[in-house]
Amino acid sequence: MREEFLDPGIEDDSTDPAEVGLRPQTLSEFVGQSELKEHLQIVLEAAKKRGQALDHLLFAGPPGLGKTTLAGIIAIERGVDL
Repeated sequence: MREEFLDPGIEDDSTDPAEVGLRPQTLSEFVGQSELKEHLQIVLEAAKKRGQALDHLLFAGPPGLGKTTLAGIIAIERGVDL
């Protein structure tokens, strides 16, 4: 069995610094999904104006569509850690 499954202290290698540096940091940098980005921008601005937490969001789909990247962008936009 792989050691990282047994030891929670071992870091996941999916946070490769080279990969992280290439990911967009804002919605304007995120390419594609223009309708989704428009809706997310509205939701983010509304939550910010209300001074409340963001409503629940569920991203679903096969690997490689940008679900994790969008989650990271939303965290950055809200100023919270993911």
